[in-house]
Amino acid sequence: MSIVAYIAVMALVTYFIRMIPFTLFRKKIKSRFLKSLLYYVPYAVLSAMTIPAIFYSTGDMVTAIAGTVVAVILAYFNVPLIIVALSAAGVALGIGLLF
Repeated sequence: MSIVAYIAVMALVTYFIRMIPFTLFRKKIKSRFLKSLLYYVPYAVLSAMTIPAIFYSTGDMVTAIAGTVVAVILAYFNVPLIIVALSAAGVALGIGLLF
């Protein structure tokens, strides 16, 4: 298949994924359960994509865990995101160099 066919298929898939909720939910959602469920969907999807990438990015589970622990601790104390990312990467690199 050509690249144009791949792009067309992906455009259709993206369109239908975005169109289906608008056609199914025409009225305002009143259910508290459904509202709370939909509120947490972006966080769950982001976590499901990020967490495996974190643990398989370094090639060593020890360095990944060390970087994750540092990132979680710094994020808990509301440290800016750039500092959290750089610190986690630095710790993972440092642990990797030690082992």
